[in-house]
Amino acid sequence: MAHKRADPGEVFPQAQSVIVVALNYYTHHQHSDQAGTGKISRYAWGDDYHEVVSAKLRSLLAWIQQESPQAEGKVCVDIQPMMDKAWAVRAGLGWIGKHTNLITPEHGSWVFIGELLLNLVLEYDSETIDDHCGTCTLCIDACPTDALNEPYVVDSRSCISHATIESRAPEIREDVATHLEGWLYGCDICQDVCPWNRFEQSTDETRFEPRPGNVAADLSEILKLTPAGYAERFRHSSMKRAKLAGLQRNARTLLAPPESELRQERNV
Repeated sequence: MAHKRADPGEVFPQAQSVIVVALNYYTHHQHSDQAGTGKISRYAWGDDYHEVVSAKLRSLLAWIQQESPQAEGKVCVDIQPMMDKAWAVRAGLGWIGKHTNLITPEHGSWVFIGELLLNLVLEYDSETIDDHCGTCTLCIDACPTDALNEPYVVDSRSCISHATIESRAPEIREDVATHLEGWLYGCDICQDVCPWNRFEQSTDETRFEPRPGNVAADLSEILKLTPAGYAERFRHSSMKRAKLAGLQRNARTLLAPPESELRQERNV
């Protein structure tokens, strides 16, 4: 898989050029620590970014084909084996921060990345943006599970986002579960503390505005969801990535006391 990720020709054999885009998704809503609710990562508040960014790139491809009828291309948005952040750096959009996210000077790290692979040879940008993280370690210091155990490296085994989205384990590992800090789906802590996100601006893409109940999800409602109710609520949402079983596992974990506390109670 590594060679596929490194070579766009493995994804689109005719590829001669890569157009890389970054789309701001920040909205001026704030997370809530209200009891009985779970926090959701900002990127999943609105409509599925795969669909939104893909549609924009398909429109771009259609325009290019009007200008150059011989043009053929392939749209890539976080599904194909593309090194999204590396290509964004090569394209001069930003640099990879110590929290491993792309940081752009204009919008901080609140951006989605997409690529359009083309069979055309284009004049390409050669100027890149230097790393401006400097001596800052706020993201590393803020991570409650120490998943950022060194700059530019994330340990997925300890990452709250991995545990609540990607992991299919029936239970969240206790050392992570005891430090979820209210996160039901994903985690924004390392981005929330990043000084470069002081430049954040609200996106003009209305489809990224939060859906009802997505800023602070009612945990009891999540536990009551049926497969049909889950499919209806999260249609065209990135949150379907966690599956119903994963979301309900996360909700149970947030509502239940950690096993370590239960052991202490049993020993009293």
